[in-house]
Amino acid sequence: MPAAVTDEQNRLDREALLDAAEKLFYENGIQAVGMDQVRAASGLSLKRIYRFFEAKEDLVVAMLKRRDQRWRGSLAAHVEEVEDPRERVLSIFDWLAEWFAEPGFRGCAWINAHGEVGPSSTAVLAEVRAHKRAFHEQVETWVLATGLAVAEPVFLLAEGAIVTAGISGDPAPARQAREAVAALFGAP
Repeated sequence: MPAAVTDEQNRLDREALLDAAEKLFYENGIQAVGMDQVRAASGLSLKRIYRFFEAKEDLVVAMLKRRDQRWRGSLAAHVEEVEDPRERVLSIFDWLAEWFAEPGFRGCAWINAHGEVGPSSTAVLAEVRAHKRAFHEQVETWVLATGLAVAEPVFLLAEGAIVTAGISGDPAPARQAREAVAALFGAP
């Protein structure tokens, strides 16, 4: 009889599975990646994978949730290092520029997921919307601290920069959006 799998081994295997799925889905697209590819990349059997996630859709949702926590956490850590409220908002775009310049940048994972499976998957669509709402709330909190009522334009400039950089492969939209936000703020 095989030894029982420990909670720690379950945690490690689940993380390895999510790491493999995230890398494959982000690099190649959700629909282009089969579960056999996820199995091979994770080193787990299909039986083990399906014990964690009953369907590929469940794996996609879990991957997006975990990515959201890391992505928004990294953004917040960067932005909250800045004391001045206006500079704090501008630093959102500095962080975006760094992300856009990373090797393998393929745009927004949530927009990509929405484009691929959002219309046919209510679970993925709900996760995409939850991420966008949470990102909007982050931006809104930082913008409100400036005393200016420009949260929506700042959010839209950030989203537009993300989409444009993802399509063009050029990090310049972050700088251009930063300049537009600085113009919205006017002179300090």
